[in-house]
Amino acid sequence: MRTGSEPTTARSALRARLWLSVWGLVWVMFGTAAFTLVGRPGWAAACGVLWLVIAVDFTLIVRHLRQGPHYQPGRDVPPYRPPDHRRP
Repeated sequence: MRTGSEPTTARSALRARLWLSVWGLVWVMFGTAAFTLVGRPGWAAACGVLWLVIAVDFTLIVRHLRQGPHYQPGRDVPPYRPPDHRRP
């Protein structure tokens, strides 16, 4: 719901999330390989699960970036009144 108090220059942090997920993917891949080579299957499995979570997040971030900006009402559109939930 639009109340009229939103910042006019609000931006999404998707690019920051993209680079943080790339950084996380690099470290998790390194961790998985290192724990596998050292013989720690539990830690390697934990890194593998985290790898999967970060890969899914990365995919969603790329999808949102490719969708592009969405319509946002401009200054000429008045704010909506909050719904009145009182019943008569």
